[in-house]
Amino acid sequence: MKPSEKICLDLFECGAIKFGEFTLKSGLKSPIYIDLRVLVSYPKILKETAVELKKISSKLKFDRIAGIPYAAIAIATALSLETDWPMIYPRKEAKDYGTKKPIEGVFKEGETVLVIDDLITTGASKFEAITPLQENGLKVKDIAVLVDREQGGTKELAEKGYELHSVLKISEVLKILKENKKISETQFKDISNYFQNPEEWSKSKC
Repeated sequence: MKPSEKICLDLFECGAIKFGEFTLKSGLKSPIYIDLRVLVSYPKILKETAVELKKISSKLKFDRIAGIPYAAIAIATALSLETDWPMIYPRKEAKDYGTKKPIEGVFKEGETVLVIDDLITTGASKFEAITPLQENGLKVKDIAVLVDREQGGTKELAEKGYELHSVLKISEVLKILKENKKISETQFKDISNYFQNPEEWSKSKC
C-alpha cells in the first residue's frame, strides 16, 4: 500500500474525513468535510502526516516553518520534531499583555519561512495567515498542506507569487476511498459532481 493511500484510509478511520452537508469557512457548501484537528488524539497518524509533509518539503529552501493556527499547529509541531526544522507560528489574535508578540517563536527579519497548514480550499485564509509573517520581516514563497480541495486555492496563491505543495488532492482522496469501498459509487459520483460545480450542486440540494 502506498503511503498516500494509507494516510488517506487512516484519516477516514479516525473520523478526520466526514460526509454530510457542511458550510466551509469560505462560505461554500460541501458534502465532504476534512477535520484535521482530530489528529491531536491520534499520534501515529499525526506522525504519518509529518513524514509525508517532509517528503514534499525537503527540496524547498527555507529557514524555518510556520504553523497556521489552530489546526496546523499540531501538524507543524510534528513536522518540526520529525525534521528538526525550527518552528514559529503567528498568533490568531494579538495579546494585550506580556510580550504582546504577534508571532511566537524565535526568528530573524529577512528569513524565509515555509507555511504549513492542514488543507486549502481558496487562497483567502492563507493570505490572512501570511500577512503577519510578512509584516514582521519574514519572506514566504511556499505553502505546504496535507489536503488540497482543488477549489481554486492553488491558482489564487500562484497569482500572488506563492507555490502550493500538497500531500493529497481531494480527487485522490475520493478515488482511494471508493477503491477501498469506504464510499459507494453513488457517493463518489455525487461528491465528484460537487467539485465540478459547487454552485449547481448546492442548488440541487435545496
